[in-house]
Amino acid sequence: MAMLVWRMMRGMLVLGACKMMLLEFCPSQQHECLGGYTASNVQYTGTGITADLKLAGRACDFYGFDLKDLRLTVDYETESRVHLKIYDVDEQVYQIPESVLPRPGGSVSARDSALAVLIVENPFSFAVVRKSNHEAIFNTSGSDLIFESQYLRLRTSLPPNPVLYGLGEHTDPMMLLTTDYTRTFWSRDAGMVPPGTNLYGNHPVYFEHRVKSNATHAVAFINSNGMDININNTKESGQYLEYNTVGGIVDLYFLSGPGPVEVARQFTGVSGKPAMMPYWGFGFHQCRFGYGNIGNVAEVVRSYAKAKIPLETMWTDIDYMDGFKVFTLNPESFPLDKTRELVDYLHAHDQHYVMMVDPAVAYQDYPAFNEGKEEGIFMKTANGSIYRGVVWPGVTAYPDWFHDKAQAYWNGQFSSFFNESTGVDIDALWIDMNEPSNFCDYPCNPPEEFVTATEPLEPIIPASIANAQKLISEFGVDSRHSERGISKRGKSDKMKGLPGRDLIDPKYSISNLGGSLSNHTVPTDLIHANGLAEYDTHNLYGTMMSATSRGAMLSRRPTKRPLIITRSTFMGAGAKVGHWLGDNVSDWGNYRRSIRHMLQFASFFQVPMVGADVCGFVGDTTETLCARWATLGAFYTFYRNHNNPWPAVGQEFYQWPMVAEAARNAINTRYRLLDYIYTAFHKQTVDGTPVLLPVMFLYPSDPETFPIHLQYFYGPSLLISPVTDEGSTEVTIYLPSDQFYDFHTLKPISGNGSYITLTNISYTEIPVHIRGGSILPLRVGGANTTTALRKLDFELLVAPDVHGQARGELYLDDGENLVQEATSEIEFWYNGKTKALEMNGTFGYDAGVRIGNLTILGGKGPVICVLDKTLKGGFTVDIKEAKCASV
Repeated sequence: MAMLVWRMMRGMLVLGACKMMLLEFCPSQQHECLGGYTASNVQYTGTGITADLKLAGRACDFYGFDLKDLRLTVDYETESRVHLKIYDVDEQVYQIPESVLPRPGGSVSARDSALAVLIVENPFSFAVVRKSNHEAIFNTSGSDLIFESQYLRLRTSLPPNPVLYGLGEHTDPMMLLTTDYTRTFWSRDAGMVPPGTNLYGNHPVYFEHRVKSNATHAVAFINSNGMDININNTKESGQYLEYNTVGGIVDLYFLSGPGPVEVARQFTGVSGKPAMMPYWGFGFHQCRFGYGNIGNVAEVVRSYAKAKIPLETMWTDIDYMDGFKVFTLNPESFPLDKTRELVDYLHAHDQHYVMMVDPAVAYQDYPAFNEGKEEGIFMKTANGSIYRGVVWPGVTAYPDWFHDKAQAYWNGQFSSFFNESTGVDIDALWIDMNEPSNFCDYPCNPPEEFVTATEPLEPIIPASIANAQKLISEFGVDSRHSERGISKRGKSDKMKGLPGRDLIDPKYSISNLGGSLSNHTVPTDLIHANGLAEYDTHNLYGTMMSATSRGAMLSRRPTKRPLIITRSTFMGAGAKVGHWLGDNVSDWGNYRRSIRHMLQFASFFQVPMVGADVCGFVGDTTETLCARWATLGAFYTFYRNHNNPWPAVGQEFYQWPMVAEAARNAINTRYRLLDYIYTAFHKQTVDGTPVLLPVMFLYPSDPETFPIHLQYFYGPSLLISPVTDEGSTEVTIYLPSDQFYDFHTLKPISGNGSYITLTNISYTEIPVHIRGGSILPLRVGGANTTTALRKLDFELLVAPDVHGQARGELYLDDGENLVQEATSEIEFWYNGKTKALEMNGTFGYDAGVRIGNLTILGGKGPVICVLDKTLKGGFTVDIKEAKCASV
């Protein structure tokens, strides 16, 4: 029967029955040359499809030469995932190496898949159909495939008014625009993270929710070449999404869902599961570009302690370096002995220290450059000389992460400079400028002319600050290029790119805000040590640096989870690192956009350790903006205050009384909830369930939730609804039809799928609501450090749903080791009808604390009960027999 249905469906396609239920959204545009491809030798196996594709008609050769012979493969890898590839038969066209993005593989019977791939032979097109309702989730009918040496076009039709998310990195609305909208993918140094432009990273995956069927799916495009993805609705073509790339192949994964959370989980099969982070990494972090000397850094640490604002980790930007050279310390302002003394102080007080490392190495006579030159690991021009660009130290060389000695070189620099006994013993790593950034305009030849023609590349730090000799008694610290490139690789090189391509100025020009592909980055005609062109791999540079840096951090501390925060990312980056959202601006627009920017990474791209520079990086913040941002940042997964150099105002939380109070409140709440969010984060590393969720992820049948990007769920149970307007003490929020409770007052609020306005919201508070049906494990109080926090008992907060039921989870481990000797995975259940609380699960990790109290919300008011139970084994408590009192 299944085969008969499939043949009928395929017959409808061949007959062009686009408007039938199966394929109701069909573009009409034909390729101008009436080209496209014809499929032949179509083979249907039990687990997939193969076919040969031959160019139909004359070649168009618009942006290169048309490839005449292609190969199609379809693999049903799991019940929910289908992998489709279209590539050249000789396999010369570049494909992303599996060493960078491992492919999941797998095989199931086609009949067990939730999706079916249907092929039309002449003219060739394909559709991916959800079997349960015969809905086409991807359909290329009516638009010819173009597969040229330097241009690839593939278009799918979409339903009217599609609900689309993803396709980042961007700061545009979370629900994507659908008319005359272009998303460009080309990593660039995107200061001030402007909307409508390409930014630091590239994640060509989109989630689409179909309103009619209330089903969500995702499409991941495995292609690292520069590209424009156009979403448009025209009279001639209807609604469509179109890929336009300057190279690579068609490599698509289709994920069936059908719920958005299920799709997110399924995407981890492609991206990889996110890396688990250390417990202390969820504490509060402080940084600034331009502290100037170690004494000022120490003063910041002391000032946080004096203000009684918990500080978990202190960071320094590149101003610690000698002339901004990586793997150096400024001997005057950051002398090694005093820097080590501060780090020792932090460690003695259960705090942590982080430094920044950029990829570009100063082209100067010093160990990091000399050793890299000796090993040959820097990117080279066609004549074999080291390519030279310009970054902070002036003329620089760039590591070639594809070089087989790059890891050993990076390990060596980390082992020496960050040595526990003789160097700066950092606890985590911050990597930046890894798009890679180049200050020099292309062709940057010679780079020395650019350096001499520009202002000094340094932050503006007043002499009175940079030369300060303040003694901090508590710490004992005192603060004394070649011709334009044509690819010449031979025909025998598999998947490394076709020979004869113009690697600098392809005929198809993507909408890169930076201009040409090579402008303000390394030239795209550079060839890596393994034969791949930067033209094809540019978008991978940051993620490859991330992988190499993770390896280097593990070489220092092999048993500890690395915390690495990067700027540039590609699909799969979350398996190794976290991401900060770049050089934002201290204004209300950036404050608001940080929410949707963050949700992209945590919810859609599987990079869950993410957050913006709290209070903003560029420009002057204000007291009220910083107060609001301090409370919002407490509900990022990565919580760091960071700003730019003097003369910008200082924005450490202790600078204003209002901000200090807001920060103390926010950090206290964050820390009490830290095990709750640590549990949710761990779940994402196990099965992909997002730690942060758009409202529509939990209420996908409610169309009002689709565009909401100023509210979100922090873990599965807490709805965060910040005040988002300057000068306002009120906010209008949407509450879906569900039971909620105010986290601060514990009062119940019945959501009925409507908007309500909250008023009189202090600048030191943020509205938070608990979703009914939840049990929150809370620490009984806050603490100055996460180490001290882990010594506090738990209490349970039970927020029943409309049926009086609730459940929750708690994950416990030692908080820092890669491989855990013992863990506890605990579940809590509450039954309002029987008035019983049950705890069960596994109890391998002894946290050394107890569950003190239980608070039950709803009814006539909160009731608090004494539990006094250990976390070493399960129990059931009859609340009717417990010692309880009304709050």
